Amino acid sequence: MEIFVLAFFAIGYLVLAGADIGVGMALPYLGRTAGERREVIAAIAPFFLGNEVWLVATAGVLAGLFPALEGELLHGNHSVVVTLLLAWVVRDMGLWLRGRLPGARWRACWDGAIVAGSWGLALSWGALLAHVLLGIEGPVALLPALVLAVVFGTHGLAFAALRLRGTLRARAAVLAGGAGEGRTYALTSAVLVAVGVLAGLRLPLEPGTSGPLLVPVVLTLIPFLVAAQAWVWWTFRHRVSGPSYL
Repeated sequence: MEIFVLAFFAIGYLVLAGADIGVGMALPYLGRTAGERREVIAAIAPFFLGNEVWLVATAGVLAGLFPALEGELLHGNHSVVVTLLLAWVVRDMGLWLRGRLPGARWRACWDGAIVAGSWGLALSWGALLAHVLLGIEGPVALLPALVLAVVFGTHGLAFAALRLRGTLRARAAVLAGGAGEGRTYALTSAVLVAVGVLAGLRLPLEPGTSGPLLVPVVLTLIPFLVAAQAWVWWTFRHRVSGPSYL
């Protein structure tokens, strides 16, 4: 049961947060002006904080139920993990600060932080998963990391095409073949699920001793998390029609 709990949160994060990471990666392409970039960011504004909850839950489950695995993943991957955390902070700083003060330079600076942080997240996850799946690390891991970054980017473009209108939607749908963004999003989601499953099969998933205590607590909380996520998606199911609070 512990393995399924970890897989639920980890794969959920890859699919859900992979979309906002991909949108951030493609921000310069999707938004050619300050107004367009703000509208593109509005496509992920209602979701990115909720998506990050899945990462926090994954880290908590890993530390609580698989302490030996947590140590093994961190061993030899310190630089990747630190880069991942820094990229996460930089990306979120960009989202929160871009609209806090007026001025084109201020917005351009933090828009750059969103792009850099999103690419940092995608490449860091790619490098970490390359180590898990292929047993490689260091500069050689850059190639599989770029492959996963392409998947994240395509996933984000499909999500943006589902959320945006008009010209912005047309740009986002460049890889989806017109109105095929739903199929593209489903395909990239399946690829991310497959990556997560394959990574899980490669990991030494030996649960710790705290499973009997923690698993019932986590299973009790999962329905509330899923219900909250479903409520957010239902509330913001319509396409973006203008800028958001970010």
